[in-house]
Amino acid sequence: MHNSQKTILSFDLDYTLIDNRKGIVKSFNYAMRKFNLPEVSKSVIEKMIGIPLNDMFATFTKLEPSKLSYAFREYYGAKGIYQSKLLSGVNNKLKELRDYGFQLGVITSKKRELAIKIAEHLKIAEFFEYILGESDQIKSKLDQNLKSILYEKYPRSSFIIIGDHPKDALLSKNLNCPFIGVLTGSHTEDSLRKARANIKLTLILKSVKQISIGKILTLLNKTN
Repeated sequence: MHNSQKTILSFDLDYTLIDNRKGIVKSFNYAMRKFNLPEVSKSVIEKMIGIPLNDMFATFTKLEPSKLSYAFREYYGAKGIYQSKLLSGVNNKLKELRDYGFQLGVITSKKRELAIKIAEHLKIAEFFEYILGESDQIKSKLDQNLKSILYEKYPRSSFIIIGDHPKDALLSKNLNCPFIGVLTGSHTEDSLRKARANIKLTLILKSVKQISIGKILTLLNKTN
């Protein structure tokens, strides 16, 4: 193993491991209807997935966004999470990477308890050392607390961040570690590369299914 250290592969959830568009769109419009606001089209909502809920709602209304986010989570927690599915090949890939000896984790913009429920529902929770999301301790992926929590808990580990969103690229920048971008979301290769801004530590693939042990080891060797 690289540098005799443990390497933790830390995945984003939405559009990286799972397709949860249906649950998110339905939950979003449930919240809009609840406050007598016009529904938003599926394509508009899908493009915004990955940014914090409050910011999403603030785009469409002057109402206090946290009220709408609460309504969103009400529907999402009861029904939306069960409308998600794994992206193609994810289960086999997680198994392959874990069996090789990598530790796996999840860092998502979702509320932590919801992310755990989804991972359990889709039967992938067992693969992960940790599932981190928004909580009392962590406000977002780019919260400095997140860095401290990871370094404190895994002092001898090196990380690779894997995700479809520029925020995942920025998280890898914060942790000064390699980034594997996947194009299963709505973000371009260019936007992911710009956010990471270090060619040596960046690899862009079509999907998680394309990740190979060889590609990971090559990326890790560049960090030496």
